[in-house]
Amino acid sequence: MKKIITAQNAPAALGPYSHAVSTDALVFTSGQLGMDPATGTLAGEGIQAQTEQALVNVENVLAAAGLTFANVVKTTIFLTDLTDFATVNGIYASRFPSEPPARSCVQVAALPAGARIEIEVIAAR
Repeated sequence: MKKIITAQNAPAALGPYSHAVSTDALVFTSGQLGMDPATGTLAGEGIQAQTEQALVNVENVLAAAGLTFANVVKTTIFLTDLTDFATVNGIYASRFPSEPPARSCVQVAALPAGARIEIEVIAAR
């Protein structure tokens, strides 16, 4: 059985999708940009600010599902420029200090709203 998860403190969806969908065992989040939920704009132009905010948004969506980063089993990171990889890794590592989840990271041509990063996760209950 699936359940739709909506986080009050995450940016509103930019299209017809939910913040997350939960099953009995897993929670699948939609990709989160580095968008400030209060303003609806990117947290900044730089990769550091956008990465930090994207991770806060993911954390808030997980919290709405009753989970934390400790429940994450897989992440996917989309970057518009792979030269940002090292910066993103440093920030990302602070959220997963031990036993990090499986991860993919790919470069894409563009992201919504001119974002430089998007992060989605799968978490286990």
